[in-house]
This record gives sequence, C-alpha cells and structure tokens, in this order.
Amino acid sequence: MRLSRTVAYALQATLQLAQLDSKGPVPCSQLAAAGNMPERFLLQVLRNLVTHGVLQSSRGVEGGYFLGRDPASISLLEIIEAIDGPLVSAMPLRDGLPGTCQARLEETLSRVAAATREQLAAASVSDLLAEPSPLSALSRGPQLVS
Repeated sequence: MRLSRTVAYALQATLQLAQLDSKGPVPCSQLAAAGNMPERFLLQVLRNLVTHGVLQSSRGVEGGYFLGRDPASISLLEIIEAIDGPLVSAMPLRDGLPGTCQARLEETLSRVAAATREQLAAASVSDLLAEPSPLSALSRGPQLVS
C-alpha cells in the first residue's frame, strides 16, 4: 500500500500530538519543525484533520492544534480518509478484458479494499504509541546476541 506524502504528514502530525499529550494547543510551526515538514503545506493538512474531527484547533497567540478525541478512538482509516477521501478499489480501465474476467478482477479488488479498510479501522493512534509488552519479545522467538 502506498500512502501519499499528504497522508504521511497527517499521520506524523497526529502521532506527534498524541505523543506530546500536551495540556494546551501546539502551534503548526512547532509540529512542522519537529517533524521536518513544510509549515504552509502542513497547515492545510491540519485544517483537513480539524474538518473531519480528528483534531481541534484554537486561535490566538496561544493557539494551535490538539487531538479532537482520545488516541484510542482515532483510527488510521479516519486519518487517511480525511486526507485522500474514501478508500475504495477502482479500475481505471474498463475495456479490454472479457466480461467474466473483468467482474472477477473487480470483485477481488473490492475484497482487498474491504480487508484493508477493516485493518486500518482496527488500528488506532494509541496502538502505534503503545510500548511493546515484554511478552511480545518472547513471541518472536530467541534472538541472537553478538
């Protein structure tokens, strides 16, 4: 799966805000500098996230951005779709394939898109911030130490 740079900035900024767990709003300039992102472009991204309820903003000298909800209730799908629109499968070309082949291809791509949507909806911002448990290291098996 390939994500646009715009989506990458949205994910990065949302994760930065979740990690800060700040008591007040964080200015766009601070997010841009910390994440090495272009401030003017990031401002547009943040506005989209506010419009879609992922973030909230406040104006003024002490203004900035903060999470609109608890990180556990913000899914990766929400962030991606706030920027790029609904995640759907679409075949740009409809001619050239036999009817049954075209139908099977579209059905397969639709199933893949649905599974992707399901996985992204199940993954929350807090999932990405959570520290791995000591038991997760055991499930990977023995590690070689040099």
